[in-house]
Amino acid sequence: MHTGRERVGVLRFRVSDPERELAAVRFVSDGTKRRPPAFSRRDGRWELRLPEPPLVRLEYLLELETKDGSRRLAPDPANPLRAPGPFGERSVLELDGYRPPAWLAQDAPRGRLEPLALPSPALRAEIEGFLWQPAGRDRDEPLPLLVVHDGPEYAKYSGLGRYLDVATHQDELPPLRAALLAPVARNETYSASARYTRAFAHDLVPALRAKARATVLIGMGASLGALAMLHVHRLNPRTFAGLFLQSGSFFQRRLDHHERTFARFARIGRFVGRVLAGGAWQHPVPVTITCGTGEENLLNNRELAAALARQGYPVELVEHRDAHNWVSWRDVLDPHLARLVARAVG
Repeated sequence: MHTGRERVGVLRFRVSDPERELAAVRFVSDGTKRRPPAFSRRDGRWELRLPEPPLVRLEYLLELETKDGSRRLAPDPANPLRAPGPFGERSVLELDGYRPPAWLAQDAPRGRLEPLALPSPALRAEIEGFLWQPAGRDRDEPLPLLVVHDGPEYAKYSGLGRYLDVATHQDELPPLRAALLAPVARNETYSASARYTRAFAHDLVPALRAKARATVLIGMGASLGALAMLHVHRLNPRTFAGLFLQSGSFFQRRLDHHERTFARFARIGRFVGRVLAGGAWQHPVPVTITCGTGEENLLNNRELAAALARQGYPVELVEHRDAHNWVSWRDVLDPHLARLVARAVG
């Protein structure tokens, strides 16, 4: 069965069902309207035509409902192109204007990944992850440190380690190290948690500075990980020399009704509200915010960027035609992460 563009501006999807085993088929994607569009039955198949969204990539799944009422999400069997993710593969359509980043095909010496284990008495837990070391640099040389929330997933699904290999080899990035931190109880610790932020400042930062011989720290994260980096900065303004925040979960009661069922929605909303209402900030740092134009997070990212700019932060807002996913975040690393690092280290 065929999946793809039917004519300019229209996408067509077909699912074969000659035995009539399915009761319904729905299209599930962050890049389309919130309610999943339903397929229509046509003889021995299900069909859907969608207006082509104003994006360059579209990741999606099919929700397959059987006659007994059970449902499952699956990639499109008619489309071999897939994107990996922590919850499994998604099908992908690459639309007009999409080009994968050039660094994916470029050669460079590979950096080293060393296991990290950072005890946190405040969390009563150990933060694990990896320390990325640039190729050809002395292990004891003091260097800037990029501190990355969800770091192992960034490396696995967004190719962050490979980007760092290429960008440092080509002198687009200054020599640095990267601490790729895995979360502990992610939805709790990354949701504007005062306990996590205290642990980060008092337990993790001293350990990272010592282990990585860090001259300055630059914070990086996506989604809740971006929110948590901003929270660390606002409660401990001298921690970071810069912030690279991708598709941050900067929830507001006014804009994000669809997120109200998230357990820490109110706590996030209170924190974001304080940031938006704040006056001139005494310790502003360079900030880059990236967000896909197909995201429900777009408006709150725009408003946060505008508020930080009013408060004296040097802010770069990068909007790109994709949605809330790891490949989207990968595709804007170049050149925007290098620019942010250059501004942060001076």
